[in-house]
Amino acid sequence: MASTREGSIRLFQFAGVDVFLHWSWFLVAVYEIQGGQKRYSSVGWNIAEYLALFLIVTLHEFGHAMACRQVGGTANQIVLWPLGGTAYVDPPPRPGATLWSIAAGPLVNVVLVPLLFGVCAFARAAGWPTVLPDLYRLLRSVLFLDVVLLVFNILPIYPLDGGQILRSLLWFLLGRARSLMVAASLGFVGVAGFIGLAIWRHSIWFAVLAFFMLMNCWGGLQHARGLLQLAKLPRRIGYQCPNCRTAPALGAFWKCSNCGQAFDTFQTGASCPQCRAHYDETKCMDCGKSYPMHAWASATLMPTGI
Repeated sequence: MASTREGSIRLFQFAGVDVFLHWSWFLVAVYEIQGGQKRYSSVGWNIAEYLALFLIVTLHEFGHAMACRQVGGTANQIVLWPLGGTAYVDPPPRPGATLWSIAAGPLVNVVLVPLLFGVCAFARAAGWPTVLPDLYRLLRSVLFLDVVLLVFNILPIYPLDGGQILRSLLWFLLGRARSLMVAASLGFVGVAGFIGLAIWRHSIWFAVLAFFMLMNCWGGLQHARGLLQLAKLPRRIGYQCPNCRTAPALGAFWKCSNCGQAFDTFQTGASCPQCRAHYDETKCMDCGKSYPMHAWASATLMPTGI
């Protein structure tokens, strides 16, 4: 997925991952904090609760990023939005690698549940509900928010984590393209549900979520159709992408950036037959990664993995 920094502020970098905050976050934060329930004795606790929410979101997104890197993918940016966060991950296009990259996010929330529950239990036993009531309410709210985020994210609705986990599991059975088509199609049912919730609760946020999901489901469906067309192309024997382990398409699908001539780079040795421009790396049509021609040939001897 392509990332964007437009309108975002760089907060920090950790483990090679840059974390950005979109400007609209501040507007929504002010609205939510001022309009929040009066559970605390001062607004400072409302601010702390809102910041704690996005700390959990950030940890969740780092789970995605670190897992993606563990399986050999690329993940170097996280953007926090008013309604959550996005880790821009690019795992190898294999079902196991994609499954782990997606599942690691909700697993962070799973790990946090017993930790936060233990802290709340200790606070209750220490008499904090009476001595430090605001702090105790904050701890309980953070536990509640973590559980809500976990349940919401594992809903089997594309493009939520649950929908992408479902897609990864279907990938083992149906293949890359058909699994995405099924998950995206089922996602439209979730979109209808969120539209119904938006109308029932008169909630602008449910409406925004429904629109976000609708656009992603439509994009996923179009991507799946493109993958199906790509899968039907004949493949060249003797070469394999080092990243996705897929043989290259047979035909003039590469275009010279110098003269515009379309050619089969594997047939011409990575050189344009018209202007003789030579290319040091060849881009894979299936995963978008680029490698030297000799790497494509040697990749046929590489073992496969997740």
